[in-house]
Amino acid sequence: MDLAELIGLRPVPCGGLLVALTRRCPLSCAHCSTDSSLSVSERPDPEQLLRFVGSFGTEDRPEVVMLTGGEPLLLPELVVRLAGRAREAGSRTALLSGMFFARDGHVPDRIMRAITALDHFSASLDVHHEREIPRADVLRVLRSVLDAGTPVSVHLTGTGPDDPYLAEAVADIRRVFADRVPLLVNEVRPLGRAAGLVRTTPPGPGGSVTAPCALAAWPVVAFDGTVAACCNQWTVDRRPVPPHLRLGHIAEDDWPAVRARSLGSPVLRMLRTVGPQRLHTRYATSPAPAGYCRSCHGLADRPEVLAGAARDAAGRVGEVLDRLNTQQQLAAGPTALVRRLGCARYAHLVESPPARERSSR
Repeated sequence: MDLAELIGLRPVPCGGLLVALTRRCPLSCAHCSTDSSLSVSERPDPEQLLRFVGSFGTEDRPEVVMLTGGEPLLLPELVVRLAGRAREAGSRTALLSGMFFARDGHVPDRIMRAITALDHFSASLDVHHEREIPRADVLRVLRSVLDAGTPVSVHLTGTGPDDPYLAEAVADIRRVFADRVPLLVNEVRPLGRAAGLVRTTPPGPGGSVTAPCALAAWPVVAFDGTVAACCNQWTVDRRPVPPHLRLGHIAEDDWPAVRARSLGSPVLRMLRTVGPQRLHTRYATSPAPAGYCRSCHGLADRPEVLAGAARDAAGRVGEVLDRLNTQQQLAAGPTALVRRLGCARYAHLVESPPARERSSR
């Protein structure tokens, strides 16, 4: 599974499932959006996770399960078990790692077993990670993973399109791997420990503009087992989760139930189709809270908006709207999605040359 296919599935409702395996991490990066460290222990119950993934059916499974953290490879045996359980239903598994194990360029056997059980492996790289794990060691490990037959990518993060670190790191990775390793380049967001490091996220388009929310497409298993409809860290960590963004809990619900709630929710259909600020403009009697994500959370206090969404997006009409929006985003391709949600200057790097040629036809 290559990175372009993985990112290309991101707008598909329930096309994927995000799972935060643990908040623990051996690294202490200054920009960590999840406030991860070795001093925290929050994680979903492993047996509940396995049961939840085991509830996938061959007809309703997510195409991909994305394992994140914290550092998911602190639990390599669980990664192997989850990957095997997902594969039984036909789902593929990807994982994003901070590469704590790569300091000498050697991969411990138990971690390599976990990596080779995956269908895609991504390494997180940025100036903060490099202060703890040298880039040369990370690239050496990625070569070993490639040689073992697992597709890899690099998730690069910087402060913006003009960040000299990004330009230098992209050039170095290209020098080492040419086009064999695609890159997803993002900008640091003011979340977690990064809240004081970077400027506030721009407010986004005005309420008169249709701005579909792709982040409301994949359910997310949070660190306490709650299943949320959005991967924004503010949503993942907030308790209680706003009712329109809460899909259940792995202790009580299986995948078919979570999937049915996500696909059938009128407000989620509208969020995926027009975005939260457009919803406020269309149905609210007072202005939306400032900011794209804040305006989504604010829907919990706007019963008239929820009622309007239920009226217009329930039943067959809402299903068709959701499907047409998904088709439009799929047709635009993964580069267009990254250009909108990531660092636009480097968006094309998400696709290898053959993938770019296919998407331009």
